[in-house]
Amino acid sequence: MSLRNRQFVLLIGAVLLVTGVASAWLWRHSGPSIHSWSEAEKAVLASLALESLPPLPPDPSNAVGDDPRAVALGHRLFFDTRFSANGQVSCATCHQPERFFTDGLARAHAIGTTPRHTPSIIGAAYSPWFFWDGRKDSQWAQTHGPLESPVEHGGNRTQYAHLIAQHYRDEYQALFGPLPDLSDPARFPPSAGPVADPEARAAWEAMAPEDQEAVNRVFANLGKAIAAYERRILHGPAPFDRYVAAVLAGDQAAAADILDPDQVAGLRLFIGEARCINCHNGPRFTNDNFHNIGLPWVEGDPLDQGRLAAVPHVLEDPFNCLGPYSDASPDDCQELRFMKTQGPELLGAFKTPSLRNVAETAPYMHTGQFATLAEVLQHYKQAPLAYPGHSELSPLDTISQAQLAQLEAFLHSLTAPVAAPAELLAPPSQEP
Repeated sequence: MSLRNRQFVLLIGAVLLVTGVASAWLWRHSGPSIHSWSEAEKAVLASLALESLPPLPPDPSNAVGDDPRAVALGHRLFFDTRFSANGQVSCATCHQPERFFTDGLARAHAIGTTPRHTPSIIGAAYSPWFFWDGRKDSQWAQTHGPLESPVEHGGNRTQYAHLIAQHYRDEYQALFGPLPDLSDPARFPPSAGPVADPEARAAWEAMAPEDQEAVNRVFANLGKAIAAYERRILHGPAPFDRYVAAVLAGDQAAAADILDPDQVAGLRLFIGEARCINCHNGPRFTNDNFHNIGLPWVEGDPLDQGRLAAVPHVLEDPFNCLGPYSDASPDDCQELRFMKTQGPELLGAFKTPSLRNVAETAPYMHTGQFATLAEVLQHYKQAPLAYPGHSELSPLDTISQAQLAQLEAFLHSLTAPVAAPAELLAPPSQEP
């Protein structure tokens, strides 16, 4: 190529580059654009923004839920590996702060491997139900499941009561009053509880009812302290929230600098044609309800009835809102008293997870069936038949693969740092 031709090509390239930049600037900063929303659409966007989330209400079943002393105690307990059968497992083993309080595994792994995926605890205090199937109705009662699970912490109630007495006596008694005298091993064995381990169970059943009740009270209070800590772990504002603020302020230029065209197109699909908002609504992007969405059965797994099997568990749980260890009055327990207890829609139904930080918390679904968001979105597009029960999904026949990619791009805009004091996101110093 001659020098003249090379100069001509470079000139044309420069013109095209400048023209493209100028066009992009004009498209983003002037005239009608994809950042124009109707008043009805703005109302929907506002309902999804974190700004619309009310302050966290008190948990009436946990009288110390917002006590700073309980937060400090719960922080230490959350990271304390002594509260396990092997001295190596804490709540933070699976709920890792650096992973948005998940673990990156399809199924949680502690002493053993659990049958379900670890959900994030960020913002979970707003939910009326806990675990994928909602078998607990408070955050403090939820802590008991992992603590006694043979494949998670693997410990038992008297073990934990003795640990509290040995390492946290002053902090505990400042919050809850005197500990029972646990010094007699005949009355309070070092290892006893209504757990799977036959020796620990036999030791528990041999205890006097009043001694069991005393240990149960310590066990309940242990959970209440951990819950007080977890209540401080909340969602921070994401790019999506800043985008909504710009849209509501009528500042299209600022909006264009926050979300790119694919993300905005994905947002329009999310609240419109893709129908995601039917379940993922509100500022936490969840309705906190239970749905069967036809998730694939994992070969070798037992049949999981989901919410249907969980209902009797939460009703019979002595640590539920209406139980003797709750600080609530019956009038405070509306969710439990009036929950749906039967119906075909409960079979195979699992709780709608929050979508905040979803791009950072793979894999997905209650057994980690999907490794990527692309797989999740493809499942929604295809809407396969459910096993067991009946799927609530209908195929997204009109949504193209390109639009699925736009939906995925939008979901990335929901990532934000955890809104919690930095000192609560790190392990505290523990006494020997």
